[in-house]
Amino acid sequence: MPAVIEHLVRRVSWDELDKSYLRRLVEIARDEDLNGLGLHQPPSRKGDASTASIGGTPPAAAADLVARQQMTACGLPLVPLILSVYGGRATVQFRVNDGVVVSEGQVLATLSGDPRTLLAAERIVLNFLQRLSGVATQTRRYAEALGHGRTRLLDTRKTTPAFRMLEKYAVACGGGWNHRLGLFDRVMLKDNHLALLGFRSGGDSPAAKGSPGRDLAAAVGRAKSTAPELPVEVEVDTLEQIPAVIDAGADVILLDNFNLPRLKKALKLIRGRTFTEASGGITLKALPRLAGLGLDFVSTGALVHRSAWADIGLDWKT
Repeated sequence: MPAVIEHLVRRVSWDELDKSYLRRLVEIARDEDLNGLGLHQPPSRKGDASTASIGGTPPAAAADLVARQQMTACGLPLVPLILSVYGGRATVQFRVNDGVVVSEGQVLATLSGDPRTLLAAERIVLNFLQRLSGVATQTRRYAEALGHGRTRLLDTRKTTPAFRMLEKYAVACGGGWNHRLGLFDRVMLKDNHLALLGFRSGGDSPAAKGSPGRDLAAAVGRAKSTAPELPVEVEVDTLEQIPAVIDAGADVILLDNFNLPRLKKALKLIRGRTFTEASGGITLKALPRLAGLGLDFVSTGALVHRSAWADIGLDWKT
């Protein structure tokens, strides 16, 4: 990948994730389950009442995390962190790594230790793994539909609150690319920003207040001056807006909700003078038709918000 594109997209790795942040997420999930966290009036009884009813000190046990379907595994490095939050009386042995496509019935990992820990942590382990493996599996499906040409599949900021970095990591595990980790790492002038500049559909309008094209150029110029390390992307929804965006010096043009004929016209108009991204209404069926157009990027929130939890079970070993 050319270095200039590396400035625009990335793949979040596990090592980049803040482990203290992950631990807080796990502690919140644990306290929801054991202590009723989130309720205004906490329950009078806390803890795992089901396991407590067994009584005594049961012998050590083991259980397998098993894929119930073909999927792209994701989230496995969270398991030892979860077990430590539950007291550390259990360990995990991985059978596969994140990002690997596994078949139905394949063992992902084996947990062993105090069965009380395993029983208490089971649902939280599964919740994290099923959610993240679901995003990775959905992303793999979309990435394969797009193919292995020049166009790269991107995610968006449409993520579950507080789970963004984990879900972007899951996208990376599934073969997608990350951009816009947040508002902090890219200048993105979208339709509402452009409306404030008077830059509306149809390009510069004499009826619009001021000089929208000059205002846009000024906005791009300010961004490049105050945050020169950040790329500047401008969203357009008509062909007429494109020349002013190019003249303003945007690094990327986001072609929003363009159908196939309009995308072809837009790319012909842009002629490689800036990077291009298609977004809006991107479907699995449409991806193969977009692959050969010459787009640099295709982005969709569906990698996360239309993904389904992967089916994973915890099978007790006897």
